[in-house]
Amino acid sequence: MANDELIEALRDADAVQFGEFELSHGGTSEYYVDKYLFETDPHCLRLIAEAFAERLDSETLAGVALGAVPLVAVTSVETDTPYVIARKQAKEYGTGNRIEGRLTEGEEVVVLEDIATTGTSALDAVEALREAGAIVNRVLVVVDRQEGARERLADADVELDALVTADELLEDAS
Repeated sequence: MANDELIEALRDADAVQFGEFELSHGGTSEYYVDKYLFETDPHCLRLIAEAFAERLDSETLAGVALGAVPLVAVTSVETDTPYVIARKQAKEYGTGNRIEGRLTEGEEVVVLEDIATTGTSALDAVEALREAGAIVNRVLVVVDRQEGARERLADADVELDALVTADELLEDAS
């Protein structure tokens, strides 16, 4: 069931745009969901944190750098749950960590992500967390564009749980 209040907030923040857009995976789309517009809007952030909180158990949170860091931070505050940040690749300076924050072997972690299209960045985060010893079985995403992420993650034994799907977000909008 769609979160109507969240959909309205995403639209009100002008995060859903129509035109011709190139996507990060190289494809094109007639619509674009601008994560920076909803991730910098306090009302959207509050709704997202509350919705994520309702779907969490006692897992540690992980956010995909850079896009999901605001989401994981507000959800951490909302739930009083620690979080880590998963980088696409290890830093070449400082500690050189790919996972930032405290993570112990065998810890259950849920990955928070902004938008899932093909699922590549979420899967990269899952793999990095698993390599660090975490147990990761689920990714929570704000918007599932329904372009293969669910299937790609399922192939890695990871469930994709979306607050909103593209079909729900685009229904009666344009």
